Parts: sequence; structure tokens; C-alpha cells
Amino acid sequence: MRSEPQVEGLLRELAPQVLGALVRRHGRFDACEDAVQEALLAATLQWAVEGVPDSPRSWLLTVADRRLVDEWRSESARRRREETAATLELPGRGQPSDQDDTLTLLFLCCHPSLSVPSQLALTLRAVGGLSTAEIANAFLVPEATMAQRISRAKQSIKSTGIRFDLPPEPERADRLRVVMHVLYLVYNEGYTTSSGPALHRADLTTEAIRLTRMLHQLMPREGEVAGLLALMLLTDARRAARTDAEGSLVPLAEQQRGRWNTAQIEEGVALVTRTLGKAPIGPYQLQAAIAAVHDEAPSAGETDWPQILALYEVLEQVSPGPVVTLNRAVALAMVNGPRAGLALLGTLDSDDRMAHTHRLEAVRGHLLELAGDPVAAREAYQRAARMTASVPEQRYLALRATRLG
Repeated sequence: MRSEPQVEGLLRELAPQVLGALVRRHGRFDACEDAVQEALLAATLQWAVEGVPDSPRSWLLTVADRRLVDEWRSESARRRREETAATLELPGRGQPSDQDDTLTLLFLCCHPSLSVPSQLALTLRAVGGLSTAEIANAFLVPEATMAQRISRAKQSIKSTGIRFDLPPEPERADRLRVVMHVLYLVYNEGYTTSSGPALHRADLTTEAIRLTRMLHQLMPREGEVAGLLALMLLTDARRAARTDAEGSLVPLAEQQRGRWNTAQIEEGVALVTRTLGKAPIGPYQLQAAIAAVHDEAPSAGETDWPQILALYEVLEQVSPGPVVTLNRAVALAMVNGPRAGLALLGTLDSDDRMAHTHRLEAVRGHLLELAGDPVAAREAYQRAARMTASVPEQRYLALRATRLG
């Protein structure tokens, strides 16, 4: 008999396949998604006692299909649906196709007509198989709030008549960028939580990697998908070393590299090596290449900062933005000295996009400390500590400030 974690993993793998098959067969994304969630709950309870059936996908499809029939029978509009319900039970209908509609489902959940929070929630629930409670817990909102968000997203899909089909070829590249962005946001929220007592949430990073790996399997020739998977693997490889025994943040330069996950690093580096130069270059591939340079350095002092700086310069041309400039300032400081980095950092002071993040002041404190200005560095660290809602980051920044007097 499979263990509970194995069953949970199997259900999350099957959830989008079952939902995709039902939506393709019946339409009504909202009703199908609810039916799949009930089938997943039934499987969790029943399989724990009776074991996993020989064909778990078919079992889930059958149970979810029955839930749909029962629901449609009980609705107030029963008369209008009697014919549909009867048709579902006619012999010879057969089981839904074995076609895997996971990719189509991903595109649907990440449709640009939905807000980013809705895209995140729907992706985690419909494709990731997470419960509403799990998603609410991940984003630190009440379960009722998340339930309303998911309900509104499903209603939006219903009211706008979004078709359950892959987007036409001319739109596919833009839609794929939205899908990757959603997965990137899920990963980032798990890797460094925006608020709360923990620095990271392994459940979110693990789910983001799983979904991105699945996307890579579905679209193996997409260089940016491979780059995104590599980026996640190469950064997640450091997770065990990012906090100490008390849960306090440990910066990259001070991490015990023996605690890094070498298997993830090897897989990530292999992905980058296979992709770079063989597909159109994009921001995820470049970020993955930067992460690979960090991970392959035997020690912080042996990091190839000139190569990292060169990669950030290319990244700024390909995908300019304040966060890229912020990171390039650090690389520039490591190559040409902290004052050079501070000068570049100063160009971000008037950028409104950096007004609500603590990272600008945190980096400023770090570079001022390297430049030998402890008073200004302490003030910058204190400002950064007041701006973040992450408890581990607050503690780390306050400690840096305290050490400077």
C-alpha cells in the first residue's frame, strides 16, 4: 500500500488531468472543478483504507462525473438539465479521452482576463490540486477570502465564455509568458515569504517546481520554460542553508555550501547548459545562468563576479527593471567597489516601483557597510527592517544594524 505522501503526490499529479478531461467533455469549468475537488477528498479518505485502485485516474473521473450528475439533478434548474443528466448516463458514452489536457488547463487558469491573484489561486487549486485552505494558508489570508477569490475567478471564466482550448499560435507565446510568470510568483512567495514568521514555505516552492517540471515535459523545446525550471532548482538547492538552527536568515556569502542540494544543482546546471545558445535567450535563462555561477563557486570568495556582472548587463537589456538594476548594483560593487554600486543604486531612489519594498534599503545598507560607512549603513538597515513584514528578515536587518553600533 502506498504511503500517505505518495498518495498525496499521486492525487496532485492526477488532479489537472481529471479536471481537463471533464472540462473538455462537459464544459462548465466551475462545476467540473468543484466535482474534482470532491473526488480528491473522497480518494484521500477511501484510498487510505482500501488502497489505491488499479486505475486511479479512471476512479477519479468516475467519481467526479457522478458528482456532476448528482449536482445537476439537485439544482433548481433541474428541468432544463434533465436531458443533459440522462445523456451522461446513457450506455456507450464511454470514459473521457486519455488525452492530457494539463497544458490547456494551465493556459485557462492563467488567462490574461483574470487578475494575477486569481491566476495564482486557480493554478494552485485546479492544476496543483491544493485545497482552498492550503492556498489561503500559503498567502496568509482567511479561507473565506480565498474561497471568494476562487469563486469570482471561476465565475469570470464562465461569464466571459473563455474556451477550453490551447490559444491560437499567434497568441501562444504571450500566453505562455503569463503561465511562466504565475509559476515564478508562486515560487518566489515560497522562497522568501512576503510576511509571517517563516522565511520560506517549502510547500509552495515544491509545488512550483513540480508544475514547472510538468510544463517543461509538455513543452520541452521552450528554452524559457527550461530556464525557469533551472532557476527554481538552482535557487531552491540552497534552501537548507538559508536559515540557521533558530530560523534566522543566513546570507548567501555566509552559507555552509556543504548543505546545498548537489542533485538539484547538477540538474539545474545541465538544463542551463543544454538550453543556452540553442533557444532564443530570455530572462529566465539568464537568471538561471547567474544562479549557476553562484552555485558552482567552491566558496563565496571564489565567485566569478565579472561573469555575473556581464550576465546582469545582458539581462538588463533583455528584461529591464528596477530589481535587475538592484542586483546589478551588487555585482558592480563586487567588481568595481562599493561606491560604484552605490552610485548605480542611487538611480533607483526616484523609481516608484521600489517605494514599497525593503530591498533597496537593505542593499544600500550592505554596500554602505562594505564602503566603510557604518552610521549610514545602520540607518539603511533600520529603514529596511521597518519596511518588511517578514519576521526573519526583520530580525536579520535589525541584527546587522545593531552590530554596527
